[in-house]
Amino acid sequence: MQVFAILPAAGLGTRMAGPQPKQFLSLAGVPILIHSLRAFAAVERVTAIYVAVRKPEMERVEAQVAEYGFSGRARVVEGGEKRQESVANALASLPAGADDIVLVHDAVRPLIDAATIERTIDAVLEHGAAIVGLPAVDTIKQVERTAHGAVITATIPREFIVQAQTPQGFRYGLLRDAFAEAMADGFVGTDEASLLERAGHAVHVVPGSQVNLKITHAGDLALAEFYLRQRER
Repeated sequence: MQVFAILPAAGLGTRMAGPQPKQFLSLAGVPILIHSLRAFAAVERVTAIYVAVRKPEMERVEAQVAEYGFSGRARVVEGGEKRQESVANALASLPAGADDIVLVHDAVRPLIDAATIERTIDAVLEHGAAIVGLPAVDTIKQVERTAHGAVITATIPREFIVQAQTPQGFRYGLLRDAFAEAMADGFVGTDEASLLERAGHAVHVVPGSQVNLKITHAGDLALAEFYLRQRER
């Protein structure tokens, strides 16, 4: 059995103002993308890592992969305008069989730990599909959008809510088929799990962590640096 990791890294990071996409920003002197790549390379069960980036960035990322010593484990492929396109392009490049495992991880979640990756792999082996999720802490309100703002229509019990994180893992055959169905119907999901859900497959949840944060706003970078310092002590 092979385990492949896909890091979609073609986003422009529009919610975080700056001269370059956030996956290339420095975190403790190392590009965020490299932190994410390093986490998966540290897991022996991961066969290879595929990084999907925009065509103009491919040469830069290939150079970074070589600079940080990942040439034997990582491949750079062309990404698309949307996350779903990037993952689809990487899926098409995998030398995978139906029962192999594919993990998809946000390139800008640089603090994912090996133990969580291992638990995700184990959950996919058992269930076929699993994602990392964090239980909701705040009270969750369902709202209706109006011209004057939003109006609450329901309060959703927190025990029914998890905040999706990554990695999200699947048997290759299930994910391939779900992507094919979505493409045929013109459906664009918010994440890979949403495509499996739409196809009628149960997706299990692996406990996540506040540390596995997604770098979205400028303050997230400072918080990630704090967590990284704590980890290295």
